[in-house]
Amino acid sequence: MKYTIPLQIVLIAALFSASCVATAEQPAIGTPAPEFELPDQAGQLHSLEDYRDRWVVLYFYPKDETPGCTTEACAFRDNIFAYREMNAQILGVSFDDVESHKQFAEHHGLPFPLLADSDGKAADAYGVRTRMFGMTVAKRETFLIDPAGNIAKHYGSVKPDAHSAEVLADLKALSAKAPVD
Repeated sequence: MKYTIPLQIVLIAALFSASCVATAEQPAIGTPAPEFELPDQAGQLHSLEDYRDRWVVLYFYPKDETPGCTTEACAFRDNIFAYREMNAQILGVSFDDVESHKQFAEHHGLPFPLLADSDGKAADAYGVRTRMFGMTVAKRETFLIDPAGNIAKHYGSVKPDAHSAEVLADLKALSAKAPVD
């Protein structure tokens, strides 16, 4: 008996796999995090240098107001005081524009900057630009950057509902190992 896979399944699988490929190399753990300068939901510019001497949770996400992105952002929001106690700044980044970020942040009471990477340069520098369902977006990935500006941890596989707790636990562990001045 010969088994054949329906053509529709083959085409969907090919389309999905081709649409989820990042276009650039990602920075390695222990190397300097790529610099950026991006506007937030209020139009204020932020750069990585602004957060020297602080931990930075730089999380990339595909699209404002989508289910997974909303779940992830709200989990970071719900843990904001724990992050602040750890001297950590959360920065969300997507290809959405300033106005979209403003509406998203207001709708969900997000107390941290959402950065508009409209030209995709930050996504390229971190190797997270991808095509998904015909759109160019950032893959859902996070970089934990230490106070010296180096990549301390990279999360290439993110579960939106559990991610904030995972990052917070790793941040606590890494902070405990960090040298004290």
